[in-house]
Amino acid sequence: MMLQTPVQAPAPVQAHAPAQAQPQAPQPPAPPHPQQAYAGAGGYVSPIPVRPTHLGHALLSEWTKIRSVRSTIWTLGVMLLLCVGIGLLAALAAGSDRELDPVLGLGFVGVLLGSLCVITLGVLSISSEYGTGMVRTTLTACPSRARMLTAKAIVFFTLALVITTVATGLVALLDSAMLNGPAPTADQWLRATVGAGLYVALLGLLALSVGTLLRHSAGAISTMMGVVLLPMLLALFLQGESLKDVQQALIEYSVPSALATLYDIPFLSTGPTGWTPVWILAGVTAVTLGGAYAAVLQRDV
Repeated sequence: MMLQTPVQAPAPVQAHAPAQAQPQAPQPPAPPHPQQAYAGAGGYVSPIPVRPTHLGHALLSEWTKIRSVRSTIWTLGVMLLLCVGIGLLAALAAGSDRELDPVLGLGFVGVLLGSLCVITLGVLSISSEYGTGMVRTTLTACPSRARMLTAKAIVFFTLALVITTVATGLVALLDSAMLNGPAPTADQWLRATVGAGLYVALLGLLALSVGTLLRHSAGAISTMMGVVLLPMLLALFLQGESLKDVQQALIEYSVPSALATLYDIPFLSTGPTGWTPVWILAGVTAVTLGGAYAAVLQRDV
C-alpha cells in the first residue's frame, strides 16, 4: 500500500500596486578635479600632483645650474684675481709718495682684463647647452623659451653685477687708502665701483645674447673678443688724414676707452663722458637681446 503525499495548492499571488516614484531633488554637480585642466584627451587625471610653473621656478633652475658648473667658479675666480690682484699691484708699484689724480684710476686695467672672463662666462652659460644637447632637457622642463632666456639673463646679469661690483669696490678702497691724491667725489666713487660693475655685467649680457644667436661657444667668444679689442687694433693701423675721423670714432667708442672714461682717464678728450658709456652699451645690449628672443622663439632646437 503506497502512501500519497497531499499536494498543496500554490498560494495565490497577490498583485501589488506599483509604487509611485518619489521625486528626487536635483543633486549639485561634483566639483572638478583640481588636475582636470591637465588631463589628456581621454580624460585621465594623474594622481601625481601637478603645479603650474612660473618664472620663479625657471630662476631657481638656472641658479642651480650656473652655480654648480666648474666654468662659473673658474671664470669668476680668475676675474676676481685679475681685478683685485692687478689693482693691488698697481697701487704698490705707484707707492704712497706719488700723487695720482684720479686716485681710483689704477683699477681700470684689472677691470678691463677681468671683463674678458665675464664675457666668456656669458657665452658659455647658454652656448654650452646647445653644444651638449642639454638645451633639449631644459626646454622639456620649461617649454616657454622666452621664460627660459629671461631666467638665464636675470640670473647671469645679477651674479656678474654683484661679483664685479664687489671686486671694483675692494680695489677702490685699497687705492684710496694706499695712494695720495685729491679725494674722489661721490660721482667718481659710484662710476669706479657700481658704474664699472654695471658696464662689465652688460658686456656679459651682450655675450649671452650673442651666444644665443650663434649657438656656438668658440664663435660667440671670438665675436665678443673682436667687439672688445678690434676697434682699438683697427685704429692703430688707420693712419692717414682722410681716415682721421674714423680712427677717432673707433677709439672714442671702443670698450677700453669706455671703461677708462668711467675712471676719468679717457683715451681722448672728445667722446662720451660720465655715465654715457653705460647707457650706450645698455642700448646695444637691449637690441641684441631682442634679436636673441626673436631667434629663440622662431628657431628649432
